Amino acid sequence: MQKILRDKIIEVCNKKIKEKGENVGLSFYAFFANKNDHPELLMEAATWWIMEHKLDHFEKAVKIKNLVNNLK
Repeated sequence: MQKILRDKIIEVCNKKIKEKGENVGLSFYAFFANKNDHPELLMEAATWWIMEHKLDHFEKAVKIKNLVNNLK
């Protein structure tokens, strides 16, 4: 996974956890704007989320953050 995507995922997870608590869930779309300005990065996130980890549409931000931190 590209560093830019890892950093964005961690940033968004931290923000959501701070705002809504440890039980907040999110989808991989949370890491992108509503417009498709980075299709390659979106596909990388989708592949990692769906194909590699077989995650549900919504997952706990804490879980996603831990998965990404284990990549580093």
